[in-house]
Amino acid sequence: MRDELRLPVRTATADHKLTAMALFKVDGWSIDSKEIAYDKANKNDKQKAKKNKSKNKEKRVPEKPQLKLEEAPTDTQDRSPEQRDAPKIEKPKPAKRKHEEEANNSAADQTKMVEAPVSKKPLTALQKKMMAKLSGSRFRWINERLYTISSEDAYKLIQEQPQLFDEYHEGFRSQVQAWPENPVDLLVQQIRARAKKPVNAPGGLPGLKNKKIVIADMGCGEAQLALDVNTFFQRENKRSKFKKDCEVHSFDLKKANERITVADIRHVPLPENSCTIVIFCLALMGTNFLDFIKEAYRILAPRGELWIAEIKSRFSDGNGDEFVNALKLCGFFHKHTDNSNKMFTKFEFFKPPKEILEERKAKLERKQKFIEVETEKEALESKRSENPEGNWLLKPCIYKRR
Repeated sequence: MRDELRLPVRTATADHKLTAMALFKVDGWSIDSKEIAYDKANKNDKQKAKKNKSKNKEKRVPEKPQLKLEEAPTDTQDRSPEQRDAPKIEKPKPAKRKHEEEANNSAADQTKMVEAPVSKKPLTALQKKMMAKLSGSRFRWINERLYTISSEDAYKLIQEQPQLFDEYHEGFRSQVQAWPENPVDLLVQQIRARAKKPVNAPGGLPGLKNKKIVIADMGCGEAQLALDVNTFFQRENKRSKFKKDCEVHSFDLKKANERITVADIRHVPLPENSCTIVIFCLALMGTNFLDFIKEAYRILAPRGELWIAEIKSRFSDGNGDEFVNALKLCGFFHKHTDNSNKMFTKFEFFKPPKEILEERKAKLERKQKFIEVETEKEALESKRSENPEGNWLLKPCIYKRR
């Protein structure tokens, strides 16, 4: 079996060589050659690629150059091949107009000005002196204006030019700094001192039937009195078991802050008999200031008090007696006059209740003086109609021109 299956061994003959050539036939390589087959194949591939590339170049059509929008031809006919292949010539941009360049330059300058830091030089001593002189003369002009016109005209003036209110009070603050005492501070001290006693008690603050203290500050300026009084009662109510209810209404020609109600003080938005204290602190400025006094009488509750602080130089008689008599004719009873301050005088009045008025009327009738008092009231009103009381009862507070 082994002998039958064993293949005959033969030497390499020509047949074997032909068979190997057929099996290992590769393009570009012969079995008898010593050259490497892939070298020839790579050379052939490179040559073919070069030939194909040159043929493709010949077949390729030159692309049409893209034209800009402003260079697009206006005619509808196709251009010739020479025109298509011609080099592209860009048109020069139109020059900007002169006014456009100026506008751009000015805008650039403005941005530079905004970006540049602003450095303010401090005023010299001479410049400060001149500025103070100008502001002082401005204050004197506004002050004289407010003293020599009616409250109605003053209200219109401030509504039309609200900056005058701020300029006036800025100058007023500088004037008060030179005074030995500020009358607003003295009135606040008076409220604090009397608040130590019970409401409606002798020496205490007057209140309504429910013991509520209601203060109306007429011509309040910047409402400093309301701020100080409210702060005082808030602090005291935290300390004391017996809390006091106090409300302050502040009226003036401009709302400088949230505490102020804008009004002409000859007529304020409060009902009759609603206040217990009415204050005029250097506020009797209009030529018709007795209208303010009558309005105070209207809003004050019986036994309510009227407090007034006024510059001494304004009293035509020098001591204020004529002023006190005029307020008596308006229905008030005089309580006290304080002349201790060098700059101003303080007055206290109160609104009498009905029983006191009836008692006083009966007393005057017994003395046959009731008719005289009524005649004096008529004479006062007649005199006011001919010449406003701001010209003779209280002189205008005019500062000397420098």
